[in-house]
Amino acid sequence: MLRNVINAILMLVLLGTRPALAQAESAGNSSTSKQLSQLFDDERQFYWHSEPLAATSDGVHDFDDRLPSVTPKAQAQRLDADQQFLQRLKRIERKTLSPQEQISHALFAFMVGQRVTLARHREWRMPLNSDSGFHADVLYMHENAELRNTNDYERYLSRLRDVPRYFDENISNMRLGLKDGFTLPREILGGVARVIAGEQFAQAADCPLFSPFEAFPVGVPESDRARLKAAAERVIQDQVIPTYAKFQQFFNAEYRAKARHSIAASALPGGKAYYADLVRYFTTLADATPAQVHQIGVDEVKRIRAEMDQIIRELKFKGSFSDFLIFLRTDPQFYVSTPDQLLREASWLAKQADGRLPEFFRHLPRAPYGVRAVPDVLAPNYTAGRYNGGVPGAAGEYWVNTYALNTRALYLLPALTLHEAVPGHHLQTAIARELTDVPKFRLNFYPHAFGEGWGLYSEKLGIEMGLYKTPYENFGRLSYEMWRACRLVVDTGIHTGAMSRAQAQSYLRINTSLSEHEISTEIDRYIAWPGQALAYKMGELKILALRHRAESALGSAFDIRAFHDAVLANGGVTLPVLEAQIEHFIASAKSVLI
Repeated sequence: MLRNVINAILMLVLLGTRPALAQAESAGNSSTSKQLSQLFDDERQFYWHSEPLAATSDGVHDFDDRLPSVTPKAQAQRLDADQQFLQRLKRIERKTLSPQEQISHALFAFMVGQRVTLARHREWRMPLNSDSGFHADVLYMHENAELRNTNDYERYLSRLRDVPRYFDENISNMRLGLKDGFTLPREILGGVARVIAGEQFAQAADCPLFSPFEAFPVGVPESDRARLKAAAERVIQDQVIPTYAKFQQFFNAEYRAKARHSIAASALPGGKAYYADLVRYFTTLADATPAQVHQIGVDEVKRIRAEMDQIIRELKFKGSFSDFLIFLRTDPQFYVSTPDQLLREASWLAKQADGRLPEFFRHLPRAPYGVRAVPDVLAPNYTAGRYNGGVPGAAGEYWVNTYALNTRALYLLPALTLHEAVPGHHLQTAIARELTDVPKFRLNFYPHAFGEGWGLYSEKLGIEMGLYKTPYENFGRLSYEMWRACRLVVDTGIHTGAMSRAQAQSYLRINTSLSEHEISTEIDRYIAWPGQALAYKMGELKILALRHRAESALGSAFDIRAFHDAVLANGGVTLPVLEAQIEHFIASAKSVLI
């Protein structure tokens, strides 16, 4: 009975932190609140206008007939607008705002402030990485398109006609990058070239961009369908396909030959400052440094290795740690032979996780999710899995990579599913999109340390959820955790110039059970995307520390469901905001219980 009363009290405390009840908080100064709200609205309108693909992803369809302008002039206009937004924010007295408005103020300051900080490095000169970029964004832009009637299709066709201009601007930016020495490293371009080669299609009907014209919704009259389909065939055949071929020619004949030899971000012009800024951006910690992050990684690798060794002893495996990794990478019992088998395994694991959610969360989102294979074009250089939230109101998708099945170990699948589906990225994304009484920028706001930290925390939560059925699956979880700890070491090692590509690959090979294929694609991903790999472990460590703090402070009154709801209550947040959020949760719970 006492436990039920305590749970009910904690539930009330938690609900008091929810944005939906922000009006029950101090309303703040009406004048400053209006200024803040207007600032948020102005920023979104400018952002959507300048980033039409992002607008479509946010469910805003006013700009569905175009692609972004990415010229140096357009980039300067973005920077000028962001600087003005920050100046307006500084004139708003934060302490006069309601608690929820103060959270929005802090998140907006981080989001726009980081755009201004990174703008000085002109990253737009390098608009792609190892497995994605502007070319891939365009090829799959139909997945976020909302095509319900003839007018929607006409706007989509207009966007297709804009592809040559958009590619020309990006190629021009890449040429400027070549001139300035701001390019992807030559050493990883073979994998990028394979992705680009896979984006070449002989016929319009083979191109993913044509798929909306293969089956029309009821809102498109029969009398319009043949005309729209013929128009799509012409624009894709005559403009889109030649544009991709032109980009491939530029990439192979010009970019690869002139790209830089170094792999370290610090070796770029202004590279040391650039990488330091990226470390702070991806960890969301203003005082984070490459050296500090590197040491955290070294310490975590040592800790996790001890746990892995313990499982090997429990299994009574005869051989070394290295022998055990070879066994995991090669024994047929851990692999399937068809893509459908892997997708069925992932789907079954996802449904098991679904069934356990009410024991660990009170607040669950309405939006469902599905499971599908990573598109064939992307798969060779892609990660093992990824979450695609789609447009607001649509089901999310857990993408599973079915390429090279002999590298997709089943003992890794539970951890992957927990991270990418539930309670990982789908849960956090869907909950954030269902927030009310918050500015629109927060519905899709994704600070990497919180987002990926939650995904990694979700993998560990699978222990309590009972989803690791065998020692091999638990070892797979530890291998994934070790992989993220190794990222702290190899990302900082690579980008400060202390580690070569081969050394980084060897570090993953020695410490994790990842396949050779995954080791290669992952290290190239870190080389091409400096700093992003740091988000996972740094975020997870903070969430775990906050959980331990809450457990210690609340003792027997600690409720795991209330804690998880508190973590996710405000959508994507920076780690400092999350810490303040949980401190408030703890203090409120203690005051009620006294």
